[in-house]
Parts: sequence; C-alpha cells; structure tokens
Amino acid sequence: MTTTALARKEPLVLLGLTLLVLGWSVINPHDMATWWLEVLPVFIALPMLLWTYKSFPLTDLLYRLIFLHAVILIVGGHYTYALVPAGFQVQDMFGFGRNHYDRLGHFFQGLEPAILAREIFLRKKVVQRGGWLVLFVISVCLAFSAFYELIEWFVATVSAQAAESFLGTQGDVWDTQWDMFMCLIGVSTALVLFSSVHDGQLKRLSTVSGEK
Repeated sequence: MTTTALARKEPLVLLGLTLLVLGWSVINPHDMATWWLEVLPVFIALPMLLWTYKSFPLTDLLYRLIFLHAVILIVGGHYTYALVPAGFQVQDMFGFGRNHYDRLGHFFQGLEPAILAREIFLRKKVVQRGGWLVLFVISVCLAFSAFYELIEWFVATVSAQAAESFLGTQGDVWDTQWDMFMCLIGVSTALVLFSSVHDGQLKRLSTVSGEK
C-alpha cells in the first residue's frame, strides 16, 4: 500500500477510534446532561468532516489535532472536567490546588482551531502568510473562546446543577480568564511549533488535490 493510500485511510481510522471512545464515554457518565453539553461539539464536527472529506480534505496534522481535541472533550464529558482521574493524578504529582484537566481542554481549544483557521485562511486565500495571518488566527480563536464562555454563562443561568459540572470552576473566581489565557497559549503554541510542518502538508495537499 502506498504512502498516499495510507494517508487517505488515516482520517477514517481516526474516525473509528473517535467513535469507540464516544461509545465508551456514554456508558454510565457522571452526569448525562453534562455529557451532552461537553460532547456536543464532537457531534457537530463529525458530520461536517464527513461531508467535506472528499470535497475539502484537511491536512493530516489537522485531522490528528481534531482527533486529540475530540478525545479530550469526550473524556471530560464522561467524568466532568473537574473529576477526570488523570487530572487528579497530575494534581497530586505537582501539588496543585485543583484538578486542571479543564485547562488542557481550553489549551486545545486554541491549539486545534488555530491550525483549522490557518488552513482555511490560506487555502481560501483570505489572507497571505505573515503578520496579518497570525493576527487573524489569534483573533478568531480568542473570539471563539469568548463565545464558548458566553455559552457556559448561559447554561449557568438556566441550570445551577448543570453549571456546577459544565463550568467546572472549582471555586476559582478567575476561571473564565484562565480559560481564555490557556486558549491564547494554545494558539501561540500551534503557530510557533506547527506552522512550518503545516505549510509542508498544505503544499503536498495542494499537489494531490490540484488546488492552486
């Protein structure tokens, strides 16, 4: 099997793995309402990815980041972010005062969308590489992060019980600010570490798909 053929199959393998994790997570979650709230982005993203798989395939890097982000959301939905066992292990290891699994979620809320925004902006020729691209990517990701915080605030006003699990503030009055800061760190990390790799994959993808 050629490298190109394997690359075409990888998104389908990642889809299968996502569905397996999703199936596990729905079995006896800590709170079913919170599970739906946390996992809803996955249910929105999967049909869109399947719909665009042939007409607008994404880079391997982006598919992998989407998979990792989805797993983080699904695991958080199963336990609720404040009760994820891995978060408690890290808390005990470093002596943190809270479970920081939600910080990982918001870090990926910047990391993965940064590459998604970058890919769309470049392939659709919205903006060229350079300072404006960096500004646009950061702005879009922080705007999405702020919008997500508004959703969390709305849930809190509707249901106090759902808010306790969905927000996962754990008594931190600066939780919203920390969430957006972690998103910013995620965006910055993506742009610094992955831009070069991403450019190479975009070039190969344009050659295969015939994009100009």
